[in-house]
Amino acid sequence: MATVTYIFCHGLNGWGQYDEQYVEKPYWGGASGDVAARWREQGLDAYAASVHPQGSAWDRACELYAQIAGTLTDYGTTHSEECRHARYGRDFTGNPLIPSWDNDTRLVLIGHSFGGATVRLFGELLAHGSEKERAATAPETLSPLFAGGLERRILAIVTLAAPTNGTTAYDMTRDPSFDTKHVRIPLRYKFWDWILKRHTKIQTDDRDPRDWASFDMMLDNAQALNERIALLPHVYYLSVACDATKPGKDGAYVPDRALLDPLFVKTSSMMGCYSGTTAAGCVVDDGWHANDGLVNTLSARAPLGAPQKPFDRSDIERGVWNVMPDLHADHGFFQGGFIKKRNPQPFFQDLLEILTSLEQ
Repeated sequence: MATVTYIFCHGLNGWGQYDEQYVEKPYWGGASGDVAARWREQGLDAYAASVHPQGSAWDRACELYAQIAGTLTDYGTTHSEECRHARYGRDFTGNPLIPSWDNDTRLVLIGHSFGGATVRLFGELLAHGSEKERAATAPETLSPLFAGGLERRILAIVTLAAPTNGTTAYDMTRDPSFDTKHVRIPLRYKFWDWILKRHTKIQTDDRDPRDWASFDMMLDNAQALNERIALLPHVYYLSVACDATKPGKDGAYVPDRALLDPLFVKTSSMMGCYSGTTAAGCVVDDGWHANDGLVNTLSARAPLGAPQKPFDRSDIERGVWNVMPDLHADHGFFQGGFIKKRNPQPFFQDLLEILTSLEQ
């Protein structure tokens, strides 16, 4: 029987085992304890990857591959030229994330927030590679990630509060028609929002503006990414969306202060009433208003139009999205919370029971 290895992939501005801060504050679980470490204590192979905190889904997927395979990070000939950055990144040779990785290893990829896009694109590249990179690269220097054919090494993909269809948190700030004057935010929450934005500001460089997570998370760009990612028929897909709001007036949703961290109240309030239409024709209506403070609940369930079904513990299907019930929690729940501390350990223990029940 194959060995199952669990890989946790953090979201925007996150960190993993290769980062010093993980020792003091693990991204997964926070003050409640390191989730990956607790899984290892139960005899499982579980590890937390460290990908670019603000990089694009492509760059992060390439970094994830290099860590798992224990090799030099290769962003691809075409991609690096188009996006104006070096082809090669950090070298993990001799320092892999996991003990071994071959055809007898099955990966369970767990992505929080933008980590969801990262692991989905990683799965797509493992399966089908990149035709553009194959055409532009000599076979002897082509990364196996771009060759494809490794889809059987994936058992399951799990997304937690992921902006699978993007998030209006980005679109609404770029929509000149969105009038925020009627959105009343108490001063203390404006302060916490300022703190959040100060610590999460994107540190851009000379690369193409499209090569950042903030680009991939806009609604139209997220849809374009979804069109590039195929559902793999033998892989289990599970998703969990979070909702920390409650119905307000005229179709709007307002923050549930008992659930929502103060850091997210301002953004959540604006997302809860934002409506509009994107350049590509995506209509943001009342169905998009419920959110977890950073990601729309609707967006986190499954790619729009993709095969999906309500989660059934006794009948978890391959090749479709098994959408678990919305979790009444905010975006930081899986990290153990920020200003408001949370304990996600019972959730992760239940998730572990589900994942260990999957047939290989």
